[in-house]
Amino acid sequence: MAGIHPFKAIRPKMGLEDRIAALPYDVYNRAEAKEVVAGEPLSFLKIDRAETQFDDSVDTYDACVYQKAHDMLWEMIANGEFVQDENECYYVYELTMEGRSQSGIVAVSDVDDYLNNVIKKHENTRADKEVDRINHVDICNAQTGPIFLAYRSKEEINTIVANKMKEAPVFDFTKEDAVTHKVWLIDDEADVTAIRNAFAAIQEIYIADGHHRCASAVKVSLKRREENPDYTGAEEFNRFLSVLFPDDQLMIMDYNRVVKDLNSYSCEQFLEKVGEVFEMEKVDVDLYSQKTREEKDAVLKPAAKGQVSMYLNGDWYKLSFKDSYKNTDPVKGLDVSLLQDHLLHPVLGIEDPKTDKRIDFVGGIRGLAELEKRVAEDCKVAFLMYPTSIGELFAVSDANLLMPPKSTWFEPKLRSGLFIHSLED
Repeated sequence: MAGIHPFKAIRPKMGLEDRIAALPYDVYNRAEAKEVVAGEPLSFLKIDRAETQFDDSVDTYDACVYQKAHDMLWEMIANGEFVQDENECYYVYELTMEGRSQSGIVAVSDVDDYLNNVIKKHENTRADKEVDRINHVDICNAQTGPIFLAYRSKEEINTIVANKMKEAPVFDFTKEDAVTHKVWLIDDEADVTAIRNAFAAIQEIYIADGHHRCASAVKVSLKRREENPDYTGAEEFNRFLSVLFPDDQLMIMDYNRVVKDLNSYSCEQFLEKVGEVFEMEKVDVDLYSQKTREEKDAVLKPAAKGQVSMYLNGDWYKLSFKDSYKNTDPVKGLDVSLLQDHLLHPVLGIEDPKTDKRIDFVGGIRGLAELEKRVAEDCKVAFLMYPTSIGELFAVSDANLLMPPKSTWFEPKLRSGLFIHSLED
């Protein structure tokens, strides 16, 4: 059973939410983050990436950077730019992108549920990336970036959320990427109890995005348990900031591959190798050359699992895995696994896609034009994937297995700074 709890969120003062809300810290490099903060001094990115406040000679992970994040956060709270709710609440957080909406419950989740595998992961984490967020959470004494969790849809929760969304939201703004964000408070005692009980009946919660933030929050909790001689289990550091979405509202986009060379094969030789793994059809250029970008994308995108589109030497090819290569294993049967195991590794020599500098990954939000651009500029071949499904993600997690790197790309991205969970009791 899952412990998903209401909490007293620290959130932007009314009227400042649009200026404060920021994309997650890890979607920017240092130069990009500094540019964003220079353009909007209230952006929460200045706290998530406090190196933006220093000259580039200061290391991103220097202790003074985390202390600066702490000082700026609590200064904004003291100045009234953030306020804290007096009562423990759940929150409804709706994101709308290109006419499609998803609505989740903002809450705090039990660290022990992660440790006991009630909250399931599907990715490994890197120690260096964990250390950064461990320091950020521990020194700020707050969790500032929510973990994106998913669960199998429950009617009891859906009904409460739908009824709440009939009321006026406390936040309603649209960012420069045309994603609209709305927030409602759920503070009615009966609704709070019903939501808590509904989650308590759920046996599996899944990390959709934010594995490093989650692992870091858990390690801060374990560290503080060891440091606290009066530990009771009721401390706020035993919970982590989460947004939980029902599975039937989520969209996973394609996560595509570009490779910088053909491993000494000519285009003709490589196509022969591709033909051993796939049924292959070259797309007639007349089908898409005169179309709009949207029409062209519709022609070229894979239509179903087991299909891949490939861009090579100025031409697009539609590929379908031959039956002999398909697999029912939750991990080995993923399209990204089949491509890696039967083409990228044995033919192109990409042994470990996590470390090989010859392969790069392009999120589906960038579109097909980005794949064509990369092949024109610095790559030889691009692979447009059919998106991994939420059901496949659940199946991998339920089997206690791990997905290959760069298997899922979720959109839209949750904003940081809208909800802060203080670790003070």
